[in-house]
Amino acid sequence: MRSRLKTMKINQNTVLQGKKVTLVPYTSAHVSRYHEWMKSEELQRLTASEPLSLEQEYEMQRSWQEDADKCTFIVLDTERWSGQAGTEEDCMVGDVNLFLTDMEDPTVGEIEVMIAEPRCRGRGFGKETTLIMMFYGVTKLGITKFEAKVGQENEASICMFKKLHFKEVAVNRVFQEVTLKLDVNEQQRQWLLEQTNHVEEKNYSVLNLQTRASET
Repeated sequence: MRSRLKTMKINQNTVLQGKKVTLVPYTSAHVSRYHEWMKSEELQRLTASEPLSLEQEYEMQRSWQEDADKCTFIVLDTERWSGQAGTEEDCMVGDVNLFLTDMEDPTVGEIEVMIAEPRCRGRGFGKETTLIMMFYGVTKLGITKFEAKVGQENEASICMFKKLHFKEVAVNRVFQEVTLKLDVNEQQRQWLLEQTNHVEEKNYSVLNLQTRASET
């Protein structure tokens, strides 16, 4: 468990910058905006989440940061973020998670993506976010089998995962949920690397120091 904990904290200084989205570690600075998102009944329904108080949200963020079986990034709008159009909180558009759900098989990861800002939906933000997280899972965490569980009504997400070569394998009528899976063979791995060859990895602490320096 100790080595696994170290693995899941591997992203605490990692920034993954794509064309449309940039993934950064989920910190306490992001909690307030995240909390505002999760007041939405639509997002609660789509993510099967219960509303939390702000203090509970901070506690959740701390637990996620320490969780041995979960890797979380906040999704930023790359154009706004790289252009320094506002604070990091102003650039937030969603989040993405990778859960290690199978204690017997550490190569299995359940991926979950949420584009919370309505203005960013239908613009390829979710697709690039998912591709970057899959790239990170394959190259850094040793994931070779991905699973996604999506509400039946969320047709846009189901369609997106299918475009990324996921196959629908089960439908749970009780939870109204569709399960999709993807096994990453060598051909899929090469395709994934091609789709993400533009992604730049940066150091989060260094970027924050540079930002503070430019503001003084």
